[in-house]
Amino acid sequence: MTATHEHLVHIPVDEVRIEGLLELPPEPQGIVLFAHGSGSSRHSPRNNYVARVLQDKGIGTLLMDLLTPVEDLDFQTRFDIALLTRRLLAATHWVKRFESTRQLPMGYFGASTGAAAALQAAAALGRDIRAVVSRGGRPDLAGHEALVKVKSPALLLVGGHDPVVIELNREAYARLPATKELSIIPGATHLFEEPGTLEEVARQAAVWFSQYLKR
Repeated sequence: MTATHEHLVHIPVDEVRIEGLLELPPEPQGIVLFAHGSGSSRHSPRNNYVARVLQDKGIGTLLMDLLTPVEDLDFQTRFDIALLTRRLLAATHWVKRFESTRQLPMGYFGASTGAAAALQAAAALGRDIRAVVSRGGRPDLAGHEALVKVKSPALLLVGGHDPVVIELNREAYARLPATKELSIIPGATHLFEEPGTLEEVARQAAVWFSQYLKR
């Protein structure tokens, strides 16, 4: 395991503060910001597992809550992609100013609705975002206008036993104009709870980010 430096951070935006955990391995090659899905949080065991795998590959991570606990109780707010995107962009700008991370190539890892926010933010920032990975995501919720503007290489990971989300990812995949890959994980349902499936998600994500997060 790679020893990391941990920072509990609070990022001001929209008169609230986004709380997150920034973890940086020695001499990181880049940093990945995590946008979790509806009803989840930065304490998600799945995202934390993926983050540890990335850290072991020399990639820093920022796991954060884009919504406050009160906001997360509102079902409509959980699916407010514009709000999630605005918060993710604020976190991105903060990372660009933070002394330990401002020079690092950046990527996004989005799960469920967080994937839509990641793609909208990537569309807004262009080549500043080097790569995007979606796990069981809803990239369709990013909307056609954003999807066709994404310049970041995008990897869409979907469970083989998640047929509705597979179809939604295929529709979004067809609209992405840049380097892209749709990877269907055999035997996995939406939450990748089956043995070995989350490990495969983390492996593919690490390969993708290692390839594109280069100084």
